[in-house]
Amino acid sequence: MQINLDGKVALVTGAASGIGRAVALALHQAGARIAGLDRDSAGLAALAAETGGFAAEGDVLKEDSLAAAIRLSEAVLGPLDILVTAAGVLQRPRSPGQMKQAEWDRVINVNLRGTWMACAAVGPGMARRGRGAIVTISSVLGYGPGPLHAYGPAKAAVISLTQSLAAEWAASGVRVNGVAPGFTATPAIDRAVNFGVLSEANLSESNPQGRLVTAKEVANAVVFLVSDFASAINGVTVPVDGGYLASAGMRGFGGGA
Repeated sequence: MQINLDGKVALVTGAASGIGRAVALALHQAGARIAGLDRDSAGLAALAAETGGFAAEGDVLKEDSLAAAIRLSEAVLGPLDILVTAAGVLQRPRSPGQMKQAEWDRVINVNLRGTWMACAAVGPGMARRGRGAIVTISSVLGYGPGPLHAYGPAKAAVISLTQSLAAEWAASGVRVNGVAPGFTATPAIDRAVNFGVLSEANLSESNPQGRLVTAKEVANAVVFLVSDFASAINGVTVPVDGGYLASAGMRGFGGGA
């Protein structure tokens, strides 16, 4: 099975690094033309040089900036066929009493509002053209409890939003699905480990496979979901977590991770 995205135009938010960059590269390798959107101009320039695509510097939380980036991307590459909403931020594990309201607002805004704004800016155009595929990036932490009282709820809301948008646009030929990564090796996780905020050993042990997920593994799932091989898949969020969610019920019996 070989996925061919020749002729497709893809916009990836948060494309300058981490999962977003891996997704952009994987889509490019499958034949898509890439517009990367991010606030990191240097990272975008490097991505554009590697993919021959377009660097759309912009902010998913600023409506005018987002609209201008989309308009320029389509002027250069053509109408968008694919949107992947990979822009997001992590948070430090904190108790509710430790978390400042400003931090909670920022995490919710970037992860949820930014996803909504990108989908709302791109989806209606896809619906008018009668085609398109959107993939949101949530997290396994959107499925259950944890000490991330802004990040987890934001990602849970993204999973719900994915279903709502899928139902809204299905009759117009637009599919909306999601990917929920487990703990993934990215520059953001590396920084958290280096600062002692997270333990790579603990993160790896939570995965029955005994390791972090790779950004490439997440990207592979995205490429499948936007392809014709997933033409009847709509409104689902696929965990890419090495069995993290599946193993939860085994832990009390001494099995799983």
